[in-house]
Parts: sequence; structure tokens; C-alpha cells
Amino acid sequence: MPSWIGAVILPLSGLLLSLPAGADVKARSCGEVRQAYGAKGFSLADIPYQEIAGEHLRICPQEYTCCTTEMEDKLSQQSKLEFENLVEETSHFVRTTFVSRHKKFDEFFRELLENAEKSLNDMFVRTYGMLYMQNSEVFQDLFTELKRYYTGGNVNLEEMLNDFWARLLERMFQLINPQYHFSEDYLECVSKYTDQLKPFGDVPRKLKIQVTRAFIAARTFVQGLTVGREVANRVSKVSPTPGCIRALMKMLYCPYCRGLPTVRPCNNYCLNVMKGCLANQADLDTEWNLFIDAMLLVAERLEGPFNIESVMDPIDVKISEAIMNMQENSMQVSAKVFQGCGQPKPAPALRSARSAPENFNTRFRPYNPEERPTTAAGTSLDRLVTDIKEKLKLSKKVWSALPYTICKDESVTAGTSNEEECWNGHSKARYLPEIMNDGLTNQINNPEVDVDITRPDTFIRQQIMALRVMTNKLKNAYNGNDVNFQDTSDESSGSGSGSGCVDDVCPTEFEFVTTEAPAVDPDRREVDSSTAQLGHSLLSGSLVCVALAWQRLCR
Repeated sequence: MPSWIGAVILPLSGLLLSLPAGADVKARSCGEVRQAYGAKGFSLADIPYQEIAGEHLRICPQEYTCCTTEMEDKLSQQSKLEFENLVEETSHFVRTTFVSRHKKFDEFFRELLENAEKSLNDMFVRTYGMLYMQNSEVFQDLFTELKRYYTGGNVNLEEMLNDFWARLLERMFQLINPQYHFSEDYLECVSKYTDQLKPFGDVPRKLKIQVTRAFIAARTFVQGLTVGREVANRVSKVSPTPGCIRALMKMLYCPYCRGLPTVRPCNNYCLNVMKGCLANQADLDTEWNLFIDAMLLVAERLEGPFNIESVMDPIDVKISEAIMNMQENSMQVSAKVFQGCGQPKPAPALRSARSAPENFNTRFRPYNPEERPTTAAGTSLDRLVTDIKEKLKLSKKVWSALPYTICKDESVTAGTSNEEECWNGHSKARYLPEIMNDGLTNQINNPEVDVDITRPDTFIRQQIMALRVMTNKLKNAYNGNDVNFQDTSDESSGSGSGSGCVDDVCPTEFEFVTTEAPAVDPDRREVDSSTAQLGHSLLSGSLVCVALAWQRLCR
């Protein structure tokens, strides 16, 4: 063989050895990758013009590549950031649902309480004038405690309402008996007869049932919205594991390194990566769904027997009815108290009152609908509840659905209709492995993400516990129970903060109906003739001295 032939063959053989099998000039160029890489905001100084040997790569296939070590590191960080943003964006709906609805409900309930207090104050001022204003702190304290309970204060609603009626009885008792002087001890004795004498009729019992259950449901529901908001905000901020970051880089940016920047991941490939990266989030789903179900149940209560709007709107009328009952039963009440607490001492001589104010004996009337202030800019509770129920139903299974929602995004994957021309982790071809089931334990054989199934995420487990605690509170509220103050009453009617519901069916007694003045108590027949005569004389003198006595009492 001539020597010149050997001289030509040797350089050609070296050139052939330097080219990858099947390579052509276009495949070796990194032009498309440079353009895509620069569009991400990275410096083009990191990227070669043509493919180089890939032995330095730690994540992507170690074949001829357009990626340097610096590029792989930067793209790995980029894949982590994009994943975190994807989870945040995908969970945006559920987060904004809880944020916006919590704000609406909180504003509604606060305004409802403010309007109920204003309505009562306006009505009592018109009807009683100075008599009410000089004793208004009794009613102001009632609303102060209701607001404190709603905002999370440590208030026992049942005891607080009992104290309100006891204080009101003490004030009223002095007004209907102005010819006597009552010491603090005597008035304390009077208050002990509140339950026995029922001076305000059946209003306190019914109002206690309605107020406690409505407030328990309202407060717990808003607390539930708070917990849902906090859990959603926390869970949407993911911290991917090193194994997850490797899988994300391989899925999202190894196509760049292979010179295929426009080829997107196969849909099923994406699902396995996301199921591995979001395995702990999927485990939140069971407790989350139970929490949503409990929220929906309490929402139904708010629309029905525990409707706080139907309780608070007429509370002024109900209290006025109770006062009228006290006036009508004043003779019997006074006689019974004198029997039990003893004969009080006469009061110092009073200047004779010219006449009793007529308006003290006038029954209260509710505002006309057009006079009543509107709550929450005219928004009704029913409308708010209907809205939140629709949104809550849509948020079920949101955490286990995250991988599917993310992988549906056409900016992420090639979609289900393009299973041949997609990135499968190694090349542009169909993805063959099966899709993993949801949850941590099902990732033991995940082909894409290295998941330690023996170490559940502590942070996610904390959120699961928070949901479990809140779900328990919601179940209690659904049954009319306050988780902090369980009912200790022996009343079979379930007054106070107890349930009174049998098999989750509550009696219609909880519905707010107008209470008529009670019939004459059978105990009245037990009053002896001398006591009856005393009561009669007290009644005839009481109405004459009412106005002057109340003013004197408040000085």
C-alpha cells in the first residue's frame, strides 16, 4: 500500500471516532439550546456552541451534550424554583377561597353583632328613654361578651347568659319594688330565684339554646376557614427533597442537555415525578376531605336551625318580651321572693311621683324591614353560606389532584395526545413505566424519584393534626356542642351548649319563633292570701314609682 494512502486513512479514522453514532452537523449544534437557555435569563458564556462529551454530568445522561457542569447546576436550581411556583399556582384557587371567604364571613359576623347592638339600643332608647340609658351597661356587657366569645375569648356562653338574666332580674326587681331598700346580699338571693320563678317567661331558655348554638356554629365555622387558609398556605410552599430536585431536573431540563429544548416531558412521566415529589401532600388529602365534609355540615346548620342572623336580628324584640313578662308577673315574683329571701327593709321616704311614664308599659315593637340596618353591605348569611359551600366542594381532593393538575399544563408536558414525540427521561420516545398510585407508601417503586417511605414529612403531619383537631371541633359544633364548654345541664331539652339533637336531627324548638306571654304559672295558686294581698299592694304602687326609682337606682 502506498504511503500516502496510510497518511490519509489515519486522520479520517480519528475523525470518525470523534463523532457519536448517527450524529450529523445539525444534531451537534447547540444553537437552539443557546437560544432557549438565554431566554431563561442565563449567560450564554456557560454554554458551548457544539455538543461536548458528557462525562461531567451528574443528573442527565452522560452522552454528548450541550450542558456544562455550571449549566446543569443552574438548570437544576431553575427546575426547583419552577416546581415550587407550579405548586403555588396550582393551589392558588383553594388558598384564595379560604382567604377571601374568611374575610367575608368575619366582616359579616362582626357587622351583624354591631347592628344587633345598635338596633337594641335604638329601640330601648325610644321606648324607655333615660330609664334604659341609665341601666344600659347590663345590655352593653351582654354584647361585649358575645363579641369576645366570637373573637376567640374564653367565654362560657351558658354561664354568661345566665348572669345577664340574673343581673336584669336584680334591676327589674328593684324597679317594681321601689318602696323597699335591697342590700347586695338580698339582691344575690333574688338572682337565685331566676330559674325557679321564670320571671321572664320562657324567653331566656329558648334564647339560650338559640344563641349558644348559633354562636358556636358561627365561631367554629370561621375558625375552620382560618385553619383551612393556614393549612393551604403552608402546604402550597413545598421544599423538594434532593431526590425530587434530581428528578425535576431530569424531566424539565435534561432535554436541553440532549439538544432538544423544545421537546416536553411525556404526561405519564410527569405524573410519576410529581407523585414522588408530592407524596406527602397527597397523604394530606384524607384528613382534608374529612375537614371539608365537616365544614359543609356546619354550613348546613348555619343555613337552618343555627342561623346566627335569625337569632341576632330579633334579639332586641325577644329581650323586650322578657321584660314585659317580668312586668306582668311582678306581683307573683315579688311575693315568692319575699317568701324565700325575707321581708326587705322599707326605703327612705320618696317624693311622690306625679305619674308613671306611659311608655314603660308599652310593648316593644320590632323595626320595620326598611328601618333595620343591613348587614355586610346587604349580604345575607344564606347567600354567603351558599357561596362558600360551592367553593368548598370544589376544593375536595385538591392535594392528591396536584400532580394531575400540574401535568395537564401544556407549558409543562407534551400532553396525552403526543405520547411518541415526548421526553421520557432518556430520549424522545414513549414513556413505558406504569403510573404510581397516590401517597407516600405507594412510591416505594417509583422509577423516577427516590422516596424514603419510612420518613413521613413532619411538617405535613403537623398540618394533618391541625385539620384533625379542627374537624373534631366542627363535628361538635354541628351537634351544638362547644369544644371548650361541654354541657353540664341536666335538662333533657339540651339547653345551654349541649346538643339536644338525637341522631343528628335537631328539634324544631331551635327555630326562632315569637314567644307569647306565658300562661299563669300553676305555682301562683300556692301563694297564701296574705302574700297575695301584699303582692297586690306592691303592684299598685310599683308602676307609679317606676321612673323615679330607676333614676334613683342609677345615680
